[in-house]
Parts: sequence; structure tokens; C-alpha cells
Amino acid sequence: MSFDTPPDRRGTHCVKWDRMEAIYGVSAEDGISMWVADMEFEAAPVIQKAVQDMVDHGVYGYFGDDSKYTAAICWWMENRHGWHVEPDWIFTTHGLVNGTAMCVDAFTKPGDGVVLFTPVYHAFAKVIKAAGRDVVECEMTLENGRYEMDFDAYDAQMTGSESMVILCSPHNPGGRVWTKGELQAVAAFAKRHDLVLVSDEIHHDLVFTGETHIPMANIAGITDRLVMMTATTKTFNIAGSHSGNVIIADPDLRATFAARMAALGMSPNSFGLFMATAAYSPEGAKWVDDCVAYIEENKKLFDAGINAIPGLKSMNLEATYLAWVDFSGTGMSKEEFTTRVAKDAKIAVNAGPTFGKGGDAFLRFNIAAPRAQIEDAVARMQTAFGDLQ
Repeated sequence: MSFDTPPDRRGTHCVKWDRMEAIYGVSAEDGISMWVADMEFEAAPVIQKAVQDMVDHGVYGYFGDDSKYTAAICWWMENRHGWHVEPDWIFTTHGLVNGTAMCVDAFTKPGDGVVLFTPVYHAFAKVIKAAGRDVVECEMTLENGRYEMDFDAYDAQMTGSESMVILCSPHNPGGRVWTKGELQAVAAFAKRHDLVLVSDEIHHDLVFTGETHIPMANIAGITDRLVMMTATTKTFNIAGSHSGNVIIADPDLRATFAARMAALGMSPNSFGLFMATAAYSPEGAKWVDDCVAYIEENKKLFDAGINAIPGLKSMNLEATYLAWVDFSGTGMSKEEFTTRVAKDAKIAVNAGPTFGKGGDAFLRFNIAAPRAQIEDAVARMQTAFGDLQ
């Protein structure tokens, strides 16, 4: 398949294209959708075949015997990430936003604080607040254009009411691949404050040249409070399958989570399981390698074009396909630069403030798209901010 061939997603019940005018005022007819975090690429052929096999069979009944599915997950984590997973550690949720909500439900109680290192993926705060828990924002610092964590400051923020911390690894929206030392510091912070540590690693396969993602599960001494979350959905562009995995090695945590899953009658849909089983394979691995290489070239093109505009700075991504652009150097208000992007460039992007403290001067752009679209977006941005040249 070619990543250069753009699929036409308009009129297909695609939230990314069919909802952007209502939300951002950008028409799908002449605008570019760069907000929702899914790719403008068709799924891997191995996944397409799995779905076609289901269609050819013609029966969509209850799924049973998930041994191939769990074996595929274990194979992938061992071979791609050096992380040993046992099949009985794996729970399947309806995506990782649901997985996050399930963790909040299982391991905290109303009124508890849940710690986030902000700015960070906006859905975390939404489900925490909806569950009647308090969002505790520990704002990260910008050092030489990259995010770092200040645990002395975070320790001082803790009140004792916190019961969970959620880490986004690799980081969305900043694209950081956390180092072993940084992961150890997060683990130590969780221990000091007796927090359950939920590590959302949904972007762990989308890592660029020279960087290595380290699973939090491979950090020593954290197993008794660690909950891992992974999924095929971001890696393989199958978010609509709404499948994700909560992986828990500790038996006590696992029993608590299993009880909540049972109480809520949670079970996965067969499409997600068939797709994930097909994805976690040698054929799937080859597709991912090709996809990441393509996105890395998009990143270089996008960064060069955006950074050529005085006052704009695209953060160097170590992972993910979500460019995080700083507009603070323009001297503009967030309303002005946001309006220029939506009205003048006609590009729909995510607003920085939705990611929490530290996001006000930023917008997030999805660069997982055919290269011609990235070139078009860069040209539009250079025109929209042409008076700064």
C-alpha cells in the first residue's frame, strides 16, 4: 500500500472530518483536518484481510477462546518491547479512554485526587472529573524546548488525598520518550505518596530514529502498584475498533480490576479482537516500521516549514504523530493565533488549553497523513502568518 494515497473520509461518519465544521468552523470542502488522533492511512493489509475473512464468514456472533489474541499480545510485547506479559494479566477494554475510566473506578474513590503531568492528553481529565475525582495538575517545565518533570515541586503539591497518578508514555502532546531515569523518578514519586501508577503507553510503537521506549513494567520495584495500558488502535489506525488492553501483573490489583469489570458486565467486541490478533504479527510489524518511517519524514517537513515562521516553534517529537506547536513567540493572544489557523489557514487543530496547565500557547497538529497534505498545511500556515516573515 502507499501512504501517499489519501482516503476520502468525508461523509463516512468520520468524527475527524464530518464534525470539524461544527466544532472548529472549518469546512471539510476546503479545509484540512488535523485534530483527532487517528491517521489518514488505510489499515494494514493483514488487518483488512482479517475483517474480510469475518465478512466472508457472514456470522458475527459471540467471541470465544481468546488464546490466539492474548498470545499475539504477549508475542508483540516480548519481541517489540522486551517486556514479558502473561496471558492472564490481560484485560480488554473498549479503548484506553475506557481503560482509564475503569482504572479510576477500580482504584480510587469519589473525592480522591488523581495526578496528571500537564499538559497531557485531554481525555484523562475528562474521565477523572466525570467520575467525581479531583484532577491534580503537576505542570511540567520546558527545558531547551522539551518537557521535564520537577518532582520537588510535585512533592510539595501533594496533600495526602491523592490515590493515583497517570503517566502518558510516550508523552502526548509533547512527544517525549521518557528516559529510564525519568521513569524511575515517576515510580519513586508514586511510592512516596502511595499512589497507584497507571502508565498509558498507547503510542509506544510510534517512536522515531535514535529513541527507545522503555515500558514502565521494566522498571524495578513498581509492580505492586503498576497498571499498564496498551492498544493496537493508535499503532495500526484502528481506533474505531474501540479495543485496548489493561495489563496488570500484581495479583491483588488484578483481582480488584477483575471485580469491577465483572460488576459492569464488560466484554470486548469480536471485530477488535480479530483485528488486534492480525495486527500483532510479523506482517503487522513490517507495516508499522514503514508507517513510522513515513511519519518521520512528515515530521521533518512539518518542523522545517513551521520553524521557518518567526515566532512559531514545533517541539521536536521523539515519538507519536502529534506535533505540538508553540505560538508564544508571536506575541499574539491565543484567540488571535487560533483564529488565524482556523479561519485563514483553514486547518482544524486541537486547542492547547484543553491539555491542562502549560498548554495555553500551543496548538496540536496531527501529521499522520499523506505528504501532500502536510505540504499543503505548511504552505497555508506560512501564508496565514505571512506578516511575520
